[in-house]
Formats: sequence, C-alpha cells, structure tokens
Amino acid sequence: MARGLWVSLTAAGALIASPHVHVSAQTVMPPGSAANLCGPLENAFGPFDYRTIAYENKRLVESAHFTPQVETLRAGQNGTIAGDLDYTLRAIPNHPRALMSMTRFAEIQRTSRPGGSRYPVECYFDRAVRFAPDDPMVRVLYGIFLAKARRSDEARQQLQRADSSPNTDPQIVYNLGIGYLELHDFERAKIYARKARDLGIPFSGLRDRLRRAGHPVD
Repeated sequence: MARGLWVSLTAAGALIASPHVHVSAQTVMPPGSAANLCGPLENAFGPFDYRTIAYENKRLVESAHFTPQVETLRAGQNGTIAGDLDYTLRAIPNHPRALMSMTRFAEIQRTSRPGGSRYPVECYFDRAVRFAPDDPMVRVLYGIFLAKARRSDEARQQLQRADSSPNTDPQIVYNLGIGYLELHDFERAKIYARKARDLGIPFSGLRDRLRRAGHPVD
C-alpha cells in the first residue's frame, strides 16, 4: 500500500488512522461550500445506516461494489473505482471503510473529485454526517480529515461531537487521539493514547508520534 494511505486495516477489518496521511489542498473544498454541492440523501437502494443495516442488504452492496479490489483501489468492480465507492456511499452513507477508500483515492489522484465519483470527496463526509449525525466514527474521521486540511476550528467541532458521550470503542478512542494530535492538542491526544492502550489497541503509531513531538505517554 502507498505511504499516503490514511487507514490501515487489522485482520478484523477495524479502522486505525495511519500516521502517514497527507491531505493536500486539492482534496478539500473551500469551507462552507459542501451544502451547495453534496445533493440529497434519497437513493434508489437505501440509504442504510452502517451500524444497523441488515446483513443481506450490506452483502448486496459490498459484493457488487465494495470488494477487496475496490477497497484497496486496485480496480473497479462494476465500473470505475470511484464509481463503485460512490454507489457504496450513496447506499450506506456512513460506511467508514468506504469513506476512507474514497479519501485515499482523492489523495492519490490529487483532486477533490476522483474520476467516476458523483461528488467531491468531502461531500461524502458531509452526507454521512447529515445521514447519521450521532455516529461518532464518522465525526472523528471527518475531524481528522479537516485537521489535516488545516481547518482547525471545524475539525475540533467534529471531534467534540464524536467525544460528546463516553466512548468504549477502541477504534473511536484511538482515532480521537490522532485527531487531537493533528490539532497539536497534545495533552488531549495523550489522554486518548492512554485510553486506547487500556482498551487493547495493539498499534503504537499514536504513542510514537507523541513521543517524537516531545510529549511521551507515561
């Protein structure tokens, strides 16, 4: 996988934010423009909530449009890579791994709108937030995206929404730490690094980055 990939996958398919992400100016829209570009949520199939979707509906979408070759950006399944990701995210707007694949693809192509996608990449975060405003994983991943785009105030708002209730999901906890680290909020990042460690996250990327920044986790 390329160095610019934002999310690495564990054997269980869990999301872990990579320390090697780069979000360039070409992959984000001007602040405040998303609402005018991102379209309605109505869809011919769905939309479904990733957290509660029936297994058969999830299987139908993923087997046709979010196969391993699409997720890892090797090839499309029923057309272009971005077209398959777009279908997945219109059917399941808060599909976290599909959001990350679309983000990676935009970065690889150095564009805000990968060829074959219906919307600019940031629209898929906007749509996910509109569809599932109580989904903390969407909030934290959008927050990281915004932080890396140096839109700090917006990023902090998303991270705070993700952190508005106690989180015991280790993936959310870890990614909150990454988000606050991107904002140079080292003390809060350390809090989440400790929580992630206590919850059994086996990856040391967050702790290593804090140490290199002069803020080691005790």
